[in-house]
Formats: sequence, structure tokens, C-alpha cells
Amino acid sequence: MRRLTNSLIALILLVLASSCDDKNPQPKPRGYFRIDLPDKQYVALDTMRYYSFEYPTYSTITPDYHSLQEKDWVNVEFPRFKGTIHISYKQVNDNLGEYLEDAYFMITKHIGKATGIRDSVIINKEKNVYGLMYYLDGEGVASPLQFYLTDSTEHFMRGSLYFNVVPNNDSLQPVIDFITDDVRHLINTLEWK
Repeated sequence: MRRLTNSLIALILLVLASSCDDKNPQPKPRGYFRIDLPDKQYVALDTMRYYSFEYPTYSTITPDYHSLQEKDWVNVEFPRFKGTIHISYKQVNDNLGEYLEDAYFMITKHIGKATGIRDSVIINKEKNVYGLMYYLDGEGVASPLQFYLTDSTEHFMRGSLYFNVVPNNDSLQPVIDFITDDVRHLINTLEWK
């Protein structure tokens, strides 16, 4: 009996000793859910009076319900990502400077949260489309992407991407990058009427 007890104690000590680890337990880093992104496919929006462009098939075009009097303002909504590109349009009547100042003002509203603002010049001489695209970096930036486009004589369009979630651009970055490609496609296919 004593021999069985000693063997049992030795076995328990052996199991305890082999299960102990010298490392301290470490919490796992915070992770985010995997986001499945759809295949890129586009369709033309050619029902507007002054412009046309292509937008993704996984988005929908809706009127801007906050500015119903502005018939040429639309939203490109991404329901799957809870994101919207708000597009406004104005005709230029010797007031391009005013529109450019407004676009710049809308960018500067995000300076408090932005850790950086990068811009990219847009020049498409063939389609007479010129402008700037702004990338706003920072975890709490409400609008990570904004742009404006013009032909400098008749047309002015401004767009901004917003998400209907608390801004956490670290977790949203794959979606921001994905929609940024869609904005580039929209810009490349834009034609004035």
C-alpha cells in the first residue's frame, strides 16, 4: 500500500511539474472581426443632369435627404459597411474660389482628430476633370477621405466618406482602403454633361 501511495504521489508531482510553465501568462492582443470584401463590379449612374460616373454594384445611390432642394446631390451608400460617400454638386458662376474655400474648410474641421492629412492631385485633361483627394489619417477622424472635382468653369463636385459607426480607423482601415479604390474609379469615370 505504501508503495502504491509513493507511486501515486510521484506521479502527481511529475504531472504538476511538467504542466508548469516558466512563462507568465500574456493576454492576447485585441483583434477585429474579419471583413469579407465583395468583388469589384461597377454600373453607370447616368441619370444626373450635369454629370455621370460609375459606382460599385454593392452600393446604392440615394438622394441627399438633408438637402432635398439640391437635386444633383446624391449619396453612394455601402449598407454592408455602414458607410456613405456624400456627393454634392454646384454649378460654377464666377464663384469657384468660394467653393474651393468651402472644400478646404470642410477638411480643416478634422484637423483636431487627424494625425496627418495627405492630398493627391487629380488631373484628367481628356475629360476636363481636375481636383484634389484628401486622405485624413487618425483613429478618431470622422471622414477619412474627401475630394473635390471641377472643370474650373461650369462644374464643381465635392465628396466625403463617412461611416455610421464610432470612428476607429484602425479596424475600419481595410474598408477605407477598399472604398478608396471605388472613389478612384468614380473619379476616373466622371464625365461632365
